[in-house]
Amino acid sequence: MVIISPTFNFHFTKLPLHPSSSSRFRHRFTTSRRFKLNYYPLISHRFSCLSSKCSITNTDIHLELDHVNISNEEQSEGECSIVEPECPVPIKLNTDILENECLNLLSETTFVDTLLTSLPVLSEEEQHALAAIPAHPAGLHAFYSSCIVANFVEQLWNFAWPSAIALIHSSLLPVAVMGFFTKVAIIVGGPLVGKVMDHLPRVPAYNCLTIIQAATQLLSAAMIIHAHSVPPTSVSTLLLRPWFVILVSAGAIERLCGVALGVANERDWVVLLTGVNRPVALAQANAVLNRIDLLSEIAGALLFGVLLSKFHPVTCLKFASGLMMGLLPVTIVLTCLANKLSTGVLDRPKPSQTCCRSFSEDSAPDADSIVVKGLEAIKLGWKEYLGQPVLPASIAWVLLYFNIVLTPGSLMTAFLTQQGLHPSIIGGFSGMCAFMGVAATFVSSTLVKQFGILKAGAVGLVFQALLLSMAVAVYMSGSISHQSPLLVFLFLIILSRLGHMSYDVVGAQIIQTGIPSSKANLIGTTEVAVASLAESIMLGVAIIANDPSHFGCLAMLSLLSVVGAAWMFCRWLSNPTDEQKSLFSYYPHY
Repeated sequence: MVIISPTFNFHFTKLPLHPSSSSRFRHRFTTSRRFKLNYYPLISHRFSCLSSKCSITNTDIHLELDHVNISNEEQSEGECSIVEPECPVPIKLNTDILENECLNLLSETTFVDTLLTSLPVLSEEEQHALAAIPAHPAGLHAFYSSCIVANFVEQLWNFAWPSAIALIHSSLLPVAVMGFFTKVAIIVGGPLVGKVMDHLPRVPAYNCLTIIQAATQLLSAAMIIHAHSVPPTSVSTLLLRPWFVILVSAGAIERLCGVALGVANERDWVVLLTGVNRPVALAQANAVLNRIDLLSEIAGALLFGVLLSKFHPVTCLKFASGLMMGLLPVTIVLTCLANKLSTGVLDRPKPSQTCCRSFSEDSAPDADSIVVKGLEAIKLGWKEYLGQPVLPASIAWVLLYFNIVLTPGSLMTAFLTQQGLHPSIIGGFSGMCAFMGVAATFVSSTLVKQFGILKAGAVGLVFQALLLSMAVAVYMSGSISHQSPLLVFLFLIILSRLGHMSYDVVGAQIIQTGIPSSKANLIGTTEVAVASLAESIMLGVAIIANDPSHFGCLAMLSLLSVVGAAWMFCRWLSNPTDEQKSLFSYYPHY
């Protein structure tokens, strides 16, 4: 029987952690290490040091009439610095309980073990169910609504401006010049806008870019309306007109804002609203955003195509401008609502004074320092991009961006308009291409299950290359001036989009698998810059060969880029490296 007075005081000494055991998940005391519990009546002592152990095993307890300490027979190997906070903690025990019960501090009925064994642990099924539930479902649905409104306006304008410009002059040069300077603006200004957005509050910065994008769209519409009211001139004179210079500048700013908003939606906002640790919910949200974008492209192209077939281009542009102005406040309200319903998860935390001071110092107006840091960042991005283990898959994705005419875009829209095709057919062509993109989001999963992720990518590229080869053969036959061969030409391009978008979905997963998360942003932004560079090169070629009679040469160059992408990917797949086998060893059918 143990007789103890009502007050106890404990001293704990922190045991040294040796480097040899630093990698263990659970540290244990050896049997030679013992706690000695000693009794001092009504005398307060201090904690010599606190131990961070969760549990103790193989430990003997001794009651002695000596001071409280923790003996460590291995103290000769290393000493622990003692911290003595002025914090005496008396522990009062009920002696009646101790007289009737055994003093066993390490039994399963003690407080510590009871606390550890009572922690809730989710089953595997519950973990999978939790992974499919977004962290902020109400905010996510408001975010979807905002994306629907914003994407519809953006896709409507992307179809409207090349159609309206193509009706001003028969040359492809004005559209090619606008596209070229747009890509240059993205290459040069994209990283800068992204860096600024990283240091500003998310919601105000997003709304500010939305307002700037809408303002530039309205300014561009006003310039095109003005161009339709002046007498037609030669193409060289048209490019030097003040209204065209303003149109090019506004178009470049509009596209730069659109890219920045898209990156914010797909790389930042959707992750915060679904939760970083909810992979299934994040994958579903990514698929929803992809379908919203494609369906908005279908609706925007069809709407403006129908309007253009019934009304004058100026009337259509005025309608589009009114729609932009009316939906702008709706987009802003839905964006703020998404943040409110998600309990402010989109609010960027206030940085510390040290961070603010460091950022202010980095943002000092030192032109030489900014240039040097910018060049170093570009060099590092290229180095990491060229050193990634899935480089052939990334280059194949970039090569697809050399295809600028055998795809629904500004040049194809301008070409079909100049061929005298009905605007509703042109709108239907763009809409069907987008519909194939939606179908590809479902087909790609079937391809992955059937062939594996790498072979599914090869199937998509080969399918696209074969159909585009047939489309170019139809064009080169010389009968494209008739409506029936022209429709066959467009139908083959529509089917080829199924392969293109399938590789776009599968290729993104391949690149995500091969790139470490610590370098994903650096390599990803460099990849986007390379893709924009590829488009700008082809737009430069289109500027030189701006006559519609040279469309066949542009189509042949686009076809060669797609064939080259398929050849490179298949060659990489047929000669796998050890690193490639290691990365994709967990995928079926590898």
